[in-house]
Amino acid sequence: MKILITGDAGFVGTNFKKHLDSKRNSITGIDIKNSRDVRDFFAKDDTKFDVVIHLAAIVGGRATIEGNPLAVAADLAIDADLFQWALRTRPGHLVYFSSSAAYPIFLQRLEYKQKLKESDINLDHIRTPDMTYGWAKLSGEKLASYARAEGLSISILRPFSGYGSDQSLDYPFPSFIKRGKEKQAPFDVWGKGTQVRDFIHIEDVIRATFEAITNKIEISNLCSGRPTSFIDLAELVMMQAGYLAEIRTNPTAPVGVAYRVGDTRKMLSFYEPRISLEEGIDRALKGI
Repeated sequence: MKILITGDAGFVGTNFKKHLDSKRNSITGIDIKNSRDVRDFFAKDDTKFDVVIHLAAIVGGRATIEGNPLAVAADLAIDADLFQWALRTRPGHLVYFSSSAAYPIFLQRLEYKQKLKESDINLDHIRTPDMTYGWAKLSGEKLASYARAEGLSISILRPFSGYGSDQSLDYPFPSFIKRGKEKQAPFDVWGKGTQVRDFIHIEDVIRATFEAITNKIEISNLCSGRPTSFIDLAELVMMQAGYLAEIRTNPTAPVGVAYRVGDTRKMLSFYEPRISLEEGIDRALKGI
């Protein structure tokens, strides 16, 4: 198959390439890290791809999302160009990676402990998502719905906190792993440490995506459904690293919403995650 991966030099993109058989598939990757602007590609290229996996976006972790919201807004232009190109070239199937940040922030309170389900986003009655990154992803989902109405085959996937051994230190999981490997004491955690996330291993994200393509899933969360606070994660990392230390919180650091956990029911109709958080931590501590 002819496969296009935008943002192929990023964490998710590089893992997709690891799992794709380059002998059986023709893979084209476009990434600004390799001096190829995806917007230039969309403006000039007319190749018809069998599968498009759209990952290109400015994210950069919580510090970027909160500290530089206008930089993240460039994602609006990237996605607009994507769908104009897709309508022109008509790929066989397009995967649009949205985000759990697209969900309404009012649902993500610690006291609610609500698992976010796909229907909690209503594109006809939009509620405030998480910062400009969430707004950009909501806009992308709306554009995807228009493109689908024009006859394109599209899967919209909303990954929660994807993690893996080769992830940038801009994100909590690899930062915690680094502290665990170094047996840092005290063990630093941003915020109060009570903020909860839903961690899903990158290999499960990749496998679930392939299943979504095969089954032509229109929209789904990619998540584990397991609530894990930052304090919980710190304790798990330290225990598996073979030590325990004081957890030092930093209430002035960026933390995001209080409780972000996905409802797995839709995803379980086509894929069941295989890698537990404990196994993922063990792999990362061993560097595999």
